[in-house]
Amino acid sequence: MPRVGLFVVLALVVLSGCAVPGTSDGFDTDRDLGYVGDYAHDDVFAFDASDGLTESQLEAVTHRTMARIEVVRGLKYERDVDLEIVSRDEYRAQRASARGNGSAFRNEVWRGVFLVDGETDVDRAFDDLYADSVQGYYVNDRIVIVADDADVIRIDRRTLVHELTHALQDQHFGIGRESETIDGLRAENGLLEGEAGYVPDRYDRRCGAAWQCLPDPQPTAASGEALTRRPFNAGLFLSIYAPYAAGPPFVADLHDRGGWDTIDRAHDDPPRSTAQVLHPERYPETAPVAVELGDRSSDGWEPVSEGGEPRTETIGEATLFATLWANGVVDRPLTRGAGERSPYNYTHPATAGWVGDGLQVYRATDDADRTGHVWRLAWDSSADASEFADAYRRLLENRGAERVRTAGDGIYRIPDDESFAGAYRVAVTGDRVEIVGAPTVDALGAIHPAGTDTREPPAALEAADRPLPAGPPSAPTPVTPAPVAAP
Repeated sequence: MPRVGLFVVLALVVLSGCAVPGTSDGFDTDRDLGYVGDYAHDDVFAFDASDGLTESQLEAVTHRTMARIEVVRGLKYERDVDLEIVSRDEYRAQRASARGNGSAFRNEVWRGVFLVDGETDVDRAFDDLYADSVQGYYVNDRIVIVADDADVIRIDRRTLVHELTHALQDQHFGIGRESETIDGLRAENGLLEGEAGYVPDRYDRRCGAAWQCLPDPQPTAASGEALTRRPFNAGLFLSIYAPYAAGPPFVADLHDRGGWDTIDRAHDDPPRSTAQVLHPERYPETAPVAVELGDRSSDGWEPVSEGGEPRTETIGEATLFATLWANGVVDRPLTRGAGERSPYNYTHPATAGWVGDGLQVYRATDDADRTGHVWRLAWDSSADASEFADAYRRLLENRGAERVRTAGDGIYRIPDDESFAGAYRVAVTGDRVEIVGAPTVDALGAIHPAGTDTREPPAALEAADRPLPAGPPSAPTPVTPAPVAAP
């Protein structure tokens, strides 16, 4: 049974535009590897793609590309894939029509990690990010390419290979996700997007000598400073982009261990944390620990619940790095230390010791718009915990926080006229860091009293073994300042 994900990044809407119909009903699966439709992997086309393609030429290019992916990956497509091109204006309009507002839980989570401030709705922040950044996406045997001009058919080679790799994954393994947390989803996407980034690399090696290939102009990698100037939330982008940056090296490591068979097996046992993706040597043995939180609130505060149980979130190492970088704590260029297959380096001493975390959101019983949170993070050692706590305190100071010495140890307050205004308490106990955020200093104790021992026994996070419903799309491929092959 294919795994199913609970993460949908794109609205499942019907988009108009130039379409190349697939032939799923009559697709020939009794054929040699590397031959799809009327085309072979080593076909040479006489037409010039630089001025755009006709629909028949696009079909030829798509089927030849599928045949080549079969040769690279060693797997055959079981059915055809539709391909559609829409304009970016049309894509923006479709997203705008489906736009909603983020829940109090989601808004507090992303405010709590200092990536979306309290004046900005998180779902609108994501929408703004994707509307201007998506190159394409795959869902249910259908690829949608977002182009500046849908009337002229131009296809980026790596985008096409990337999305067709998702189609092959879907047909053989399923592209759903089991996790419901930020970190779990980024981790599973690290395998899916990593393979869809690794296959184009191996495909490109054959271009020129063995295969005639479409031109594939790609932007050069940008520094962290250039990313900061991009017209969207750079920290949020880094969180989303982690599977695309760290996934290909992770999958390359799996391939080095045992070829495609090792990657096939990973689809049945995907990574459980971005720490495993960022540090491939930790996969699969070093699972994240489950961090218990417990409710100690009083005086008009209660945890946000779902199905009668307090709802929690796991942030993970990759998004923690995005938080520290976006808030000026990590002061090196993102490209420093990056490898051959990744434009950005997501590792840092302040986050590399992460082994688990849990964040619980609270709301005032008399005003649901007033929210706070308790965030407990587990680390590999007490030294790792102290290093992260020091980095988090620098983050608070960078955001204008001052220590409130009359209110107790470890309490900071960001003034009301600053982004992320509120009160924060930071405590370290052994290998645990506990952070409490609230609108006011007084609310800190009401949400979670000081002095709570943060050292719960760690428990291995086990994969859920349960039937799940079918279906979401792959994550869309964002435009990035680095070569990326098309959440």
